[in-house]
Formats: sequence, C-alpha cells, structure tokens
Amino acid sequence: MPTSIYLDHAATTPVRREVRDAMLPFLGEEAFGNPSSAHRFGRQVRAAVEAARERVAAAVGAEPREVLFTSGGTEADNLAILGFAAAAAPTGDWSGLHFVSSPTEHKAVLASLHEAERRGARVTLLPVDRAGLVDLAALDAALEGKLPGGAPALVSVMWINNEVGTVQPVAAIAERCLAAGVPFHSDAVQALGKVALDLRAVPCDALAISAHKVGGPKGTGALVVRTGRSPRPLIHGGSQQGGVRPGTENVAGIVGFGAAAELAAAEQPVKAMALEMMRDALEAMLRAAVPDAIVHGTAGPRGPAILNISAPGTDSEAMLMHLDLAGVAAASGSACTTGSIEPSHVLEAMGVPRPLAVAAVRFSLGALSKPEQASVVTDRYAKAVEKVRGLRAALGAQRDLRDLR
Repeated sequence: MPTSIYLDHAATTPVRREVRDAMLPFLGEEAFGNPSSAHRFGRQVRAAVEAARERVAAAVGAEPREVLFTSGGTEADNLAILGFAAAAAPTGDWSGLHFVSSPTEHKAVLASLHEAERRGARVTLLPVDRAGLVDLAALDAALEGKLPGGAPALVSVMWINNEVGTVQPVAAIAERCLAAGVPFHSDAVQALGKVALDLRAVPCDALAISAHKVGGPKGTGALVVRTGRSPRPLIHGGSQQGGVRPGTENVAGIVGFGAAAELAAAEQPVKAMALEMMRDALEAMLRAAVPDAIVHGTAGPRGPAILNISAPGTDSEAMLMHLDLAGVAAASGSACTTGSIEPSHVLEAMGVPRPLAVAAVRFSLGALSKPEQASVVTDRYAKAVEKVRGLRAALGAQRDLRDLR
C-alpha cells in the first residue's frame, strides 16, 4: 500500500492531543453533571462551559456573553440567517425582508437563504469576479436600497471560501453594512486559525465558527453575536444560553472547542505562514508536472491552506478515485449527482468553463501536512491525470466506433 497523505483538512481535522486531554474528564465520572443543575456536580461543569466560552470569545476578539454554542457551523449559519429574519419580522410575514449574499457561499448559507425565500423573503446574490471576490459596487447599490427588494435585512458573505480559498474583503463589507445600519453575518468556519479574526476591529454582527476545522471535536460550533443583536431561536426549550439556543450543552465538545480555538488563535501567524509556503510549493510542482493545469482563485487573495486545481481532459470523480487508490485523500470542487458530474456552484459563479469546473480537485493542507509530501503528491496527481485522460480517450474512441457502425 502507498503511504497515505491526508490533504482534506478543509473537510475536517484530527482532534489535537491537548483538546482530547481537556475533554476526557467530561466524558466519564469525573465531571458529568448537567451544567444547568444547581448542585456541585452541575456547578463544576458550568464553570468549565463558561471558561470555554471565554476562550472561544478571546480567539475571535469578542465578549464571552456574545458566544452561542451550537452543533456546528451549519447550525450557526442557520441561526444567523433564519434567526435574524425571524427577529426582523416578528409577525411571521417575511415578504418584506431582503437578504444579500454571494453565489459562492457554503451550502449551509445558501440553503438557509432558500428557506427564507420559501417563506416569502427576497434574496439577492451579488456577482463575483473570476477570483470569487464580491462586487463591492453591487453591494453598495444593495445597501442603498437600489436593488429590487429594498434595503437588506441582513448581508451574509463568508470570510474564506471553502472550495478555492478566496478571502473576501470582510472588513470593507462590514464597514459598509455598519454605515448603512444593516446587520452583517460571515461564515468564518474556514478562517479560524488561518487568518486573524478580531471582531474588535471588524464590525461583524454574527460570526459562524466550527471546532472540527481547527483540531476540535465534531458536532460543536458557535455563533458569535454582537451585543445588541439577537436572533430568534430556531429550536425551543429551556433557558440555556438566554433561550436563543436552548438545550443541555455538549459539555465535552464545548470544552474541546475552547481548547482548540485558543490554540488555533495563538498559533495562527506561524502556522498560516508555514501552510502558505507548503501550498505554494505544491502548486509550483503541480504546474510544472501538468503544464496545462489551471489553479483557481489565484487572481485574488487566498487563504493559506486551500489549492483548487483542474487538469483539462479529466473529471474530479475519476481523479479522486485514482488519488485515493494512490494514497492521497483530497476533495472535489464538484458534486456527483444522480450519476452525472455537476460543476461546483463556486467555480460556476466565478465563470470557470464547465470542462474545467468538473475537473476540479481541492487539496487542503493542515496539521498533518509536511513539506516533503509535495513531491509525492505531485507524482501521484500527474499519474492520475495521465490515467484519467487515457481512459477518457479510450472511451471516446469506443463511442466513435459505435457511431461508425
């Protein structure tokens, strides 16, 4: 078996040893109480939850009271969009609401917007350029109420794109929204630990983050909501977290998230530089090995960990299969639906031609990445390209023969 190389850190990361050690006491008899209980068992656990809240808040430059723990980034995005919508239209009539976002958002945001549309709201997706950057002039027009639907009830633009790594001008967007008095939400799931996040400098009203992208456990995330803003709850129950996100807290997960967020923020400058150097080295080697390959998103700023590349004459499904057989775990920029390869909505919005969009492969670096892996990955990628092109050529020749008959 070939040596396995994991290059899918944008999907998930291994739980760090420090995080696991922090969580262990809350998975057994040592600290198992319900944090809402008034007795000593509950108070012990409540103290751990609040300490974790402080650590997560500090990691993004927020106040502890602004951190709402969720089951992950998806729930956080849903709570921001649908929760802010419900707060803006307390009577339940969403027909007067207008949401502004981008077509390159994570599906958690786009699906939430579709749900808002189903309930009567209007949604505007701002155009993006070939780097995936939002058109700020179009945003200005939206904020001035010049687009159909009127002034927005919420603007939502992600910090770092999960497919191509584009870093949006979040500070500029947030400042524009602040000046217009419009709440601004950002999905920062891919940004935590990759770029500096400081809500004291960026007036973001709601920020979604997730633990398992930074060495924390799956099933834990947070929506950081600026003081003075309050989404309506999506689920209903007790008074936990001010009733905005009720339910008994996932104590072990929250404690792990606190540890992971603190480490990610502290290590971000050094680790981001190391990741960027490894990504750039891998990109240079891949370009040299497959000269006609296209790297997406290079026309604008990119986060340090994501490399999205297409080799003409291939398709991502076949490429990922051959890479997996060769011991390289990567991801696709497209989704395979009902047996047919569909282009990534991100690449499609960026204007990438369909033949390249359906060939996209995403390599995302992280904790398990090492500089010496670049040459191995390059060799295996080039061989996969050769095999897939050969297979497609053979299939094309067979179709031509059938047509002649």
